[in-house]
Amino acid sequence: MYENLDAWREATNLAVKIYQVTKNFPKEEIFGITSQLRRASISISSNIAEGAGRKSKKDFKQFVHMDSGSLNEVENLLYICSRLDLIMAASHKELQELVEKVGRLIGGLLKYLNGSLEDRELNVEAGR
Repeated sequence: MYENLDAWREATNLAVKIYQVTKNFPKEEIFGITSQLRRASISISSNIAEGAGRKSKKDFKQFVHMDSGSLNEVENLLYICSRLDLIMAASHKELQELVEKVGRLIGGLLKYLNGSLEDRELNVEAGR
C-alpha cells in the first residue's frame, strides 16, 4: 500500500540522493553530520511505510506528523552542510527543492488523513 504513495516515493528519492551526496563527505564526519543526515532522511519514508501498516488512520497520522520533524531536521542539516562547504550550491538547491516537494506531499497526505478521520468520526457520531 505505502509503495503507491507519492510521499513515500519522493521521500525515498530524497534519502537516496542524501546517501549519494554524503558519500563524498570527509571521513571525520562519518559519525557526525553524515550519519545524522542519513538517519533523518531514511526515517521519513520509513515512517510513512510503518504508519501505513498500522491498524488505524489515527496511528498513520501520528507517523506522518513525525515525518514533518524529520524533514525539518534534514533541511536544517543541509543548510549547515552548505555553510560548511560540504555540498555545492547546486546540490543544495536540488536537495532543497526535493525537501520542499516532500513537504508538500506530506502536507497533502496529512490533509487526506485528517479528512478521513473527520469523516469517520462524523459517521460514528451519527450512528453509522
